[in-house]
Amino acid sequence: MIDPAPPPLVQRMLQFPRDLGSHPDAALEWWYITGAVQASQRQLGFQLTFFRSRVPATQGMKSRFAARQLIFAHTALTDVRGQRLWHDQRIARSAGERQVDLAHASDTDTAIHLREWTLVRQNGRYLAQARANHFSLNLTLTETQPLLLQGDQGWSRKGPLPSQASFYYSKPQLQVSGTVGLGQERLSVQGRAWLDHEWSNAFMPPLAVGWDWIGMNLQDGSALTAFQLRDAKGQAVWAGGSWREAPGPASAQAFGPEQIVFKPRRHWKSPATAAVYPVEWDLAVGSKHFVVRAVLDAQELDSSRSTGAVYWEGLSDLLDASGQLLGRGYLELTGYAKPLQL
Repeated sequence: MIDPAPPPLVQRMLQFPRDLGSHPDAALEWWYITGAVQASQRQLGFQLTFFRSRVPATQGMKSRFAARQLIFAHTALTDVRGQRLWHDQRIARSAGERQVDLAHASDTDTAIHLREWTLVRQNGRYLAQARANHFSLNLTLTETQPLLLQGDQGWSRKGPLPSQASFYYSKPQLQVSGTVGLGQERLSVQGRAWLDHEWSNAFMPPLAVGWDWIGMNLQDGSALTAFQLRDAKGQAVWAGGSWREAPGPASAQAFGPEQIVFKPRRHWKSPATAAVYPVEWDLAVGSKHFVVRAVLDAQELDSSRSTGAVYWEGLSDLLDASGQLLGRGYLELTGYAKPLQL
């Protein structure tokens, strides 16, 4: 029996710790960690993302080995001093049984593994491990602020139709400690990170070909989220975001499409794909105005061997209109090399 589509999502109040875990009835889900860390005087950025994708054709199969879910993972490391981005990817099936799977995502709390890559929450801390071709991450991320519910109490609109929405929460201002391996070096690092967890059946409206997104940890403890979904002409189809003042109450100020404006200031052309990415932006969020600037232009990732997407994702600075540094986080740009297919 083929299950053609997952059941529709219905807006509800999120419940924790259950909603920290997997939602296998949703078409697509991800846990996305980005961070800026420092080893002595060396600045690094890192990304570790786990994706879970529901496979409709196998949902009715009775075999315990049927691949009902696919688990993907991407990881990347930006070496600012070396002006280099390193990245790697993994993919494996999940039948829903931990003892037979190459990959698994718990549905009771955050506990994901894909072979030797893992993300596990224990006692208010996340343990993240990944050993890639040229680098490795072994990090502990400790919560310093309450969880941030995006949109309307965790229900984040992604288009003009009510069905075009996701469940979405963030954990900004995570304190990071641990080690980063880079070649023969083992670097002790400290810094700040951001976690997004999002799941949906309809991340993009039909006209959208990709999105632009930022998650920024400000130096004063505030947190800024902003995103827009673009059509083939580069026009915003939908937009949203949030602002939470330090020290980080549970609630945040949410912004709708008319309150978010991304305006490119500078572009970078990839020598590998010829895609042209806006790596510096003027950004208006309500009455606030910022500049988002890539720390390194060459932060394009090719995930053709897993999710199939080619996208730009990298360590970036957040500045005020006068150029003063306010914070640091990550900028993600999708749909520039080719339309994004989810």
